[in-house]
Amino acid sequence: MARAKKASYEFIASRNEYRKRIKGPDGRYIALYARTAEELTRKIADVQWEIEEEIYRRENPTVQEYAEKWLIMHSFHIRVSTLADYSSKVKNYIVEPLGEKYMAEVTPDDVRMAVGKAAACSTSIYRGVQMLYKMIFDSALENHIIEESPCKNLNPRGGKPPKEKAALTEAQVVTLLDAVRGLPPYVFIMLCLYSGLRREEALALQWDSVFLEGEAPHINVCRAWHTEHNRPVILTALKTKAAKRTIPIPPQLVECLRSVKERSVSDLVVANREGGALSGTQWRRLWGYVRTRTVRERTYYRYINGQKIQHVTPVLGGRATNNNSVVYSIDFEVTPHQLRHTYITNLLLAGVDVKTVQVLAGHEHAKITLDIYTHLTYNQPKDLIAKVNQALADRPK
Repeated sequence: MARAKKASYEFIASRNEYRKRIKGPDGRYIALYARTAEELTRKIADVQWEIEEEIYRRENPTVQEYAEKWLIMHSFHIRVSTLADYSSKVKNYIVEPLGEKYMAEVTPDDVRMAVGKAAACSTSIYRGVQMLYKMIFDSALENHIIEESPCKNLNPRGGKPPKEKAALTEAQVVTLLDAVRGLPPYVFIMLCLYSGLRREEALALQWDSVFLEGEAPHINVCRAWHTEHNRPVILTALKTKAAKRTIPIPPQLVECLRSVKERSVSDLVVANREGGALSGTQWRRLWGYVRTRTVRERTYYRYINGQKIQHVTPVLGGRATNNNSVVYSIDFEVTPHQLRHTYITNLLLAGVDVKTVQVLAGHEHAKITLDIYTHLTYNQPKDLIAKVNQALADRPK
């Protein structure tokens, strides 16, 4: 058996070391030095392994490496808020369970198990995570990183459906408006109740899109409000193409907007004290006028004589101890989006056809209108009994 050839290296007398040049992953040569030939042999083996690993990972990156690269590539053409949402989902539902795996090693079962964590969350989070998995692995497929996507057969159904919020009753609308009349959120609430604007549409509405004169007063929806690092940004890019729409407005909203416009010194209908768009903090403070007047469970902790004392749930009609002008007059839960729910539900109850409601609400498809709102109107026996009796009255007994 032939004896293995002993490695020979160049000896650099000025350094009193052996040297070997090897080609790196970028094609450039790397000079390695060591005191002995044996030490240099071990060093060369280590570096060659690192080079091979780097080349392999470049051709077959880990899930974490590729997902982070995908986020960077997409960061240039999506909103900051969208990027933050994507980054959070990628970190928690993709990198955390699969980050150390190589892209080519990920199997459909790996993805199903990882997505299962999102199934315990809301439907919107579940669908968002699924969408990101498909987008990231489809991108890898397109760039020949993988030969087949492991996300093809993901179950589209999953997650906990959102808790349904009923539309406000007429009595609740009166209570809400009375509670905030003359306060900053009043015009915002009127806009959402009587024109069905989304929050971002109402906060971006400018007077050049409000037409109060003529036979058909109306609003043009053409801008959207967002925040980036708490700073307001008004965009002309809306949620969907259907969101850009013209909405006729009823007399009570016309009267409200006329009154506001007379006092306004801003281009915006809903503005801060300086006349600018609301920041994220300012928006929360605006809606805080509603929350602080709501009879909801509150928990306070105060220490009296060394004991922790808990105080909960103010009394309806009572006043806040730290602000005597605040009256607890709202005995129901209300959210900004619930105002829009109320607008659309009232249109359906009034017999407005679904296609018209779809246009007024800015839904991309009529199916969205039906899926979200029809059950609010047509699933109550008291609302259906007359129609059932009329349809079946003449049937044989």
